[in-house]
Amino acid sequence: MMTTSPRGIGLVAPIRRLNERAGHIPFALVGLAARLFPAAVFWTSGRTKLDGLTLKPSTLYLFQNDYALPLIPPGLAARLATTAEHLFPVLLLLGLMTRMSALALLGMTAVIQIFVYPSAWQIHGLWAACFLILIARGPGSWSLDAALGLDRDAG
Repeated sequence: MMTTSPRGIGLVAPIRRLNERAGHIPFALVGLAARLFPAAVFWTSGRTKLDGLTLKPSTLYLFQNDYALPLIPPGLAARLATTAEHLFPVLLLLGLMTRMSALALLGMTAVIQIFVYPSAWQIHGLWAACFLILIARGPGSWSLDAALGLDRDAG
C-alpha cells in the first residue's frame, strides 16, 4: 500500500483542475501556433537569401563555403533551400498540405542541425516539436486542409 505525503495532498486537486482546464484549449489554436511560428522563421530565412527573385551572391557564398552539405552541389542546395523556405511556410500558414509541409521542414531542420549549425539543437528541437505535432495530429480545424476535407483528422 502506498502512502501519500500530507503536503502533496493539497496540491492534487488544483493540479487536476489546471490539467482539466488546459485540456479544453482547442487544438485548432495549438495547430495554428505550431504552423505559424516555425513558418515565420523559415519564411524570414528565405527572404534573406534573395534580392528580388534572384539569389544573393552572399547566399551562394554561404552554401559554397560555410554550409557543408554532402552529395549536393552548393548552387542547387541554395536554390532548393530558398524555394523550400518560401513554399512550405506559405502552405503551413494556410494549413494546406500541412503534414507534407511539416515533414519537409522537419527534414530541412535535421539537415540544418546535422550539417550547418550542430550547436543550435535547442532551437531546432523547438521547430521539430512543432513539426512533429503537425505530422502526428494535423493542422487543426482552422486550416484549408480541414475546410477542403483533405485531412480527416484536421477538423
